[in-house]
Amino acid sequence: MDFTVDIGQLRGLGTLIVAIAFIGLSLWVFSGRRNREFAEASLLPFADEHLPNAAKEETALRSTRQ
Repeated sequence: MDFTVDIGQLRGLGTLIVAIAFIGLSLWVFSGRRNREFAEASLLPFADEHLPNAAKEETALRSTRQ
C-alpha cells in the first residue's frame, strides 16, 4: 500500500479546512445568542470618553449645591 500525497491533494485538504473554519466562524458571529455581547463590545471605543463641557459644569454645580 502506497500512501503518497501529491500537492493537489494537499491544497484541496487545506482549502477544505479553511472553508470549514470560515463557515463555523460565520455561524458563530451571526448567531443570535451573541448579540448582547457584541452590542456591549461595540460600545467599548466610547467607554473612556470625557464628559462634554456642559455636562462637566452641571456635575460641578450639583456637587457644590449639596
